[in-house]
Amino acid sequence: MSKTLLEQLRTMTVVVADTGDIEAIQNVKPQDATTNPSLITAAAQLPQYQPIVDEVLLEAKKKLGEHASDAAVANLAFKHLAVAFGKRILAIVPGRVSTEVDARLSYDTEATLKQAREIIQQYKDQGVSKERILVKIASTWEGIKAAEILEKEGIHCNLTLLFGLHQAIACAEAGVTLISPFVGRILDWYKKSTGKDYVGAEDPGVQSVTKIYTYFKKFGYKTVVMGASFRNIGEIEELAGCDLLTISPHLLGELEAKQGDLPRKLDPEKAQQEHVEKLTIDKPTFDKMHAADAMAHDKLKEGIEGFSAALENLEKLLAARHAEIGASKETVGAH
Repeated sequence: MSKTLLEQLRTMTVVVADTGDIEAIQNVKPQDATTNPSLITAAAQLPQYQPIVDEVLLEAKKKLGEHASDAAVANLAFKHLAVAFGKRILAIVPGRVSTEVDARLSYDTEATLKQAREIIQQYKDQGVSKERILVKIASTWEGIKAAEILEKEGIHCNLTLLFGLHQAIACAEAGVTLISPFVGRILDWYKKSTGKDYVGAEDPGVQSVTKIYTYFKKFGYKTVVMGASFRNIGEIEELAGCDLLTISPHLLGELEAKQGDLPRKLDPEKAQQEHVEKLTIDKPTFDKMHAADAMAHDKLKEGIEGFSAALENLEKLLAARHAEIGASKETVGAH
């Protein structure tokens, strides 16, 4: 019997689940899992995860005292919710979970460092080793500089919202553990900008990750590449052999349902043979290349704004939920 595409993919690539939905992770049994503010916000609204949300809110209330406002409780709970989901996910996956620093701190190295250390401490307080955590940080110059310091402290980082080669090289030079280039969002930008559709190896997102992977393997960087944000399984097939791929449960299901041959497309030995020019990325070069790359410029900005909006939405949801819990307690107390 022929093997499914997912079975074949697992022989050459570490498969990661891109979701905050714990039930979905149980079903697909990935090695690792990644979350982001949008995914956590979505999961927090599912009825089956209400107990996790409520537990985090009550814990925050206990810390702040009876008279704390809904907004104050929500603000503290919000800082602990991603870790609460992360801990539950780690009970299922054998590997690591990625937990994201507040996207609103993306241009502030010091604030990013502070929050990254807090995330690791929260996991430590829950009995989770830092070896099982990747702190997710946006690939701004400031974020990359924060990651460089964190890696020296033994805190592993996943640099996200990565769209351009300049971002990838700066991350590798900083000794970052892992990068997440966003395949589908690159495709979205080109489709919108040219009005064309792209398939297979012509997909600009696929080309971007292939280029980054080749560069890293050619020059022997330890930083690994995890393709992210896929729009279809065709993109995944073209990146078979990438170090890791983080895939939504929906697309993992499609890969599991499909049979046929899955040839390896990315190969470290082949990358060694490629002719690639070595670049040095300092801040002026980074800024210049970022300004010249309209897609990377637009998508990084849009990604940070999108994740920031999701976080604001999550804070509002938590404040509303805390008010609900308070109201139901009062009703019970009145009877």
